[in-house]
Amino acid sequence: MGRDGRAEQGQIEILVARLVKETNISEKQARDLIEMIGTDWASLLREARFLKARH
Repeated sequence: MGRDGRAEQGQIEILVARLVKETNISEKQARDLIEMIGTDWASLLREARFLKARH
């Protein structure tokens, strides 16, 4: 993994933590959403809130 890979992984970790904190979903759910949707914050928030409302 090159330098860019580490930077990208660090950004994903920040997104996971922020998504968990702001929406109260699990870390696994946050990682799954990022894997499916990508890193668009508005889309992640929308889907995380939808997911949380279902449970």
